[in-house]
Amino acid sequence: QVQLEESGGGLVQAGGSLRLSCVGSIGTFNTLPMGWFRQAQGKEREFVAAFSANEVTYYGDSMKGRITIFRDTAKSTVYLQMNSLRAEDTGVYYCGVRPVGRPYFSQGSYTDWGQGTQVTVSS
Repeated sequence: QVQLEESGGGLVQAGGSLRLSCVGSIGTFNTLPMGWFRQAQGKEREFVAAFSANEVTYYGDSMKGRITIFRDTAKSTVYLQMNSLRAEDTGVYYCGVRPVGRPYFSQGSYTDWGQGTQVTVSS
């Protein structure tokens, strides 16, 4: 089991930026496929971005062009850089890890999740 901890959320004005972090508890975290999802109040969890096992990146349509997912292996941390934020980006952002071979875009593929970090974008 992997312990994950997100941070970096907060309140930001529309057009602003935030960088979310996800720290993993085990050494193999650096090689695990992982992803970011978000959940707005009253809505289902939505795919945002992911790494494959060979470090290919994928982005969901809702934030594509405004986000970048990247990894710092020395810190066992995965980041989500978010720019040009909009009010509709408000929600709780979660990172998760999944076994190799499972589809990156499905939350059911992920076996471990962090507790989430709240992002609020004011218009």
